[in-house]
Amino acid sequence: MSTIAGNIALVEARIRAAALAVQRDVTSVHLLAVSKTKPATALREAYASGIRDFGENYLQEARAKQVELADLPLSWHFIGPIQSNKTRDIAEHFEWVHSVDRLKIAQRLSEQRPAELAPLNICIQVNVSGEASKSGCTPADLPALAAAISALPRLKLRGLMAIPEPTEDRAEQDRAFATVRHLQESLNLGLDTLSMGMSHDLESAIAQGATWVRIGTALFGARDYGQA
Repeated sequence: MSTIAGNIALVEARIRAAALAVQRDVTSVHLLAVSKTKPATALREAYASGIRDFGENYLQEARAKQVELADLPLSWHFIGPIQSNKTRDIAEHFEWVHSVDRLKIAQRLSEQRPAELAPLNICIQVNVSGEASKSGCTPADLPALAAAISALPRLKLRGLMAIPEPTEDRAEQDRAFATVRHLQESLNLGLDTLSMGMSHDLESAIAQGATWVRIGTALFGARDYGQA
């Protein structure tokens, strides 16, 4: 068993245990392999172990991998900050975007999503911890943004994404993730997706309702940003 295959098995076991601990259906939690800075060969290894969904932060890097891995039936998720000049490629080559934080970006994605493709699945990124260094709309701005995005053609608003301030305090983790869940519930839009939780806090995220956990380090090891 390769290291990646073994890591996937360990993470899947963590996800299963976390879901069962709060009496959730294990199949309601999906694993998104965060593959930024990792070579296409690593993604092929992950695919061989059953992974189909991959999250990328950097468009140029992602597009190169998409070309190299075009023979595999992968689902691509864009999870990084979005610049206006990158929206066309994202609209044309991804199935999910987890990191929409302003209406201008959503409008461009809507206009540029090819008609022959299914609507682009959208999560709004919320800056739940109020960190200046993080992207995301404020909780106060969320209702208006969600209402506007839900009305756009060629997009399907699915839910929220958040990256709370890192902490090893389980109570603080729970509080942050519960806030995201409550924000989503308060929108009353019938949304079904909470993209939250990473390698160090996936148990807390699942306990608070995560449907996608975005896992990189625990699957692929530490990232080499020299390769980004």
